[in-house]
Amino acid sequence: MDSIDDLKNGKLPKHLAIIMDGNGRWAKQKGRLRVFGHEHGVKAVRDVAVNCSKLGIKYLTLYAFSTENWKRPKLEVDTLMKLLVSSLKKELHTLNENNIKLNAIGNIESLPSRALAELKEVMAKTSSNTTMTLTLALSYGSREEIKKAIQSISTKVKNNIISPENIDETIINNHLYTRNLPDVDLLIRTSGEHRISNFLLWQIAYAELYFIDVFWPDFKEHHLLEALKNYQHRERRFGKTSEQLN
Repeated sequence: MDSIDDLKNGKLPKHLAIIMDGNGRWAKQKGRLRVFGHEHGVKAVRDVAVNCSKLGIKYLTLYAFSTENWKRPKLEVDTLMKLLVSSLKKELHTLNENNIKLNAIGNIESLPSRALAELKEVMAKTSSNTTMTLTLALSYGSREEIKKAIQSISTKVKNNIISPENIDETIINNHLYTRNLPDVDLLIRTSGEHRISNFLLWQIAYAELYFIDVFWPDFKEHHLLEALKNYQHRERRFGKTSEQLN
């Protein structure tokens, strides 16, 4: 079994993103309501964030609530929002203790006022932390993000702020929610599903993908280390040949 210290000797992703999937099915297996799974998923979030910060991973982005999740039953959505507030309050100490800065992407203004206020407060109270940036994707959808970027760029073209021929990847990046984050190096999805589900479609263009048949509440440190070890054995060519890299 690899340890955190063993992995530190190899190449680690600068930006790790995780689609935390399977809370509801985990709860259903146990004969409990879906919200029971979400509650237990919070501990997995805490553990993976702390472990990533100890490893030296600079950016961790978690798919916490998608734009599509608003379509879920009202009771589940309301419970998730309350859980977000209580978790942020409870984990502020953990974030500061581990020098983790909290960030958020998505249409966060659509969150309930109490959840948004708590989110902004914890972001402010962790803003000077430097070991790792933990980004929560909340009310996030990649297609909506790209649509808004196109609208913003189009307005600037119309007002002669940007010339169409000057639009490049940098300009597009600067109009995305993730403008202050590097591209994703490794994307992990739990629960055995093999989909991206409208998550960081632009940002994962060259990411390594890792799918694991474990529900999110059961995702432990050894699962994280196995995923990172797998990443370390992959050759990332970015269009080049192996000989060019060597």
